Amino acid sequence: MSQALNPATGEKLKNYPDYQGPQVDLIIDEVHKAQQLWKQKPLSERARMVGRLGEVLLEKKNKLAEVCTQEMGKLLSESVAEVEKCASACKYYAENAEKFLQDDVIKSDGSESFVTYQPIGLVLAIMPWNFPYWQVIRFAAPALCAGNGAVLKHASNVPGCSLALEEVCKEVGLPFRSLLIPSKEVNRVIENKKIAAVTLTGSTKAGKEVAAKAGECIKKTVLELGGSDAYLILKDADLNLAAKTLVKGRMMNAGQSCISPKRLIIDQAIYDDFFKIVEAQMKDLKYGDPNDSKSSLGSMAREDLREELQKQIDKTISQGGKCILGGKIPEGNGAFYPPTLLVNIKPGMTAFDEELFGPVVCLIPAKNEEEAIQFANLSDYGLGGGIFSQDIQRAKKIATDKLETGGVFINDFLRSDPKLPFGGVKESGYGRELSFAGIKEFVNQKTVYIK
Repeated sequence: MSQALNPATGEKLKNYPDYQGPQVDLIIDEVHKAQQLWKQKPLSERARMVGRLGEVLLEKKNKLAEVCTQEMGKLLSESVAEVEKCASACKYYAENAEKFLQDDVIKSDGSESFVTYQPIGLVLAIMPWNFPYWQVIRFAAPALCAGNGAVLKHASNVPGCSLALEEVCKEVGLPFRSLLIPSKEVNRVIENKKIAAVTLTGSTKAGKEVAAKAGECIKKTVLELGGSDAYLILKDADLNLAAKTLVKGRMMNAGQSCISPKRLIIDQAIYDDFFKIVEAQMKDLKYGDPNDSKSSLGSMAREDLREELQKQIDKTISQGGKCILGGKIPEGNGAFYPPTLLVNIKPGMTAFDEELFGPVVCLIPAKNEEEAIQFANLSDYGLGGGIFSQDIQRAKKIATDKLETGGVFINDFLRSDPKLPFGGVKESGYGRELSFAGIKEFVNQKTVYIK
């Protein structure tokens, strides 16, 4: 049984019975049959229908946003923006899928051969709660364009979002269904012979478990896991721009994002000046009712997540870190947590070594640029990061040659954009979503040789 709760109020929204084994098998069978017909449609028609999905999302964006805010507590304005971003991804693939998947002709040794991109089949998507629509659509839009079908095992605290996505996909006629199952049933689904591949966005621990099971079944996986993104603020950075941009990026979604700016590494020469600007920025932030346009951030998604964050902050302080703002669970209803500023964070402290999933800004002093780069790479994660500097050529050199991540943003905070490949290295996972790279993850890259 999945129970949807409003984390901002503690209100019980609705109970959703878990799907049982035979029901799950039947759904997989139905989507598999639908995918067999779907893949026979011309790519142009599939792309058109995915584009139509984007239009329906926009038509229903207010209702979809309401469900999202109720179930996971983010600001209503952020929920609306999330649905709009989903629609933009659908439009992007509707316009570019044919170009991305056109045959690649190869001529050599008197032959004229080609590589063609064929759908792989039915993909199981295991998705998290923090962006309950976007995480799904950024996988589903390219996968469906490519001719695949999808079954979704969403996080248990956003069942309404999961079923809302299923409903809009049904309206358009796409081979997509939701499975309301507990995590313990995932292995059984992976074992189903009609499942061809698995994509997961979630914790590193969950990624390891799913990858192990999929590997046992010889099924491809794409994993987008945790992150502890580092941002270098170099001596020549525009400090006002850096502070404004990174505080905004960190507080988005109440800090509950894998690619949030979690470790701000500042050259010692400008550390004090940067700290003052960040502190002033954060003092103006207020948490509160996510439906109130005056709130700077909503609630966290669950109380247990808030408690875990508090333990990490308390441990960091005991290790020598200093809390300037926030840092304590407030009284009252809801899973709210105040904007929190931790300073003088060093390697070996919990806030440096672990991922803090909440509205916490961590300032880390570095002796110089070399040490800043060293600190940035001193992490098990490698999802994203960034550099603030007015010397763009130097920043490009550091981004390209020095930082061990899947993406680097210069003078901005990292975000997933339909036009840009997205993914990580090290314990942040493997494979790519979005752009030309994402649509080719779940296809059979078939070589046809003609003598």
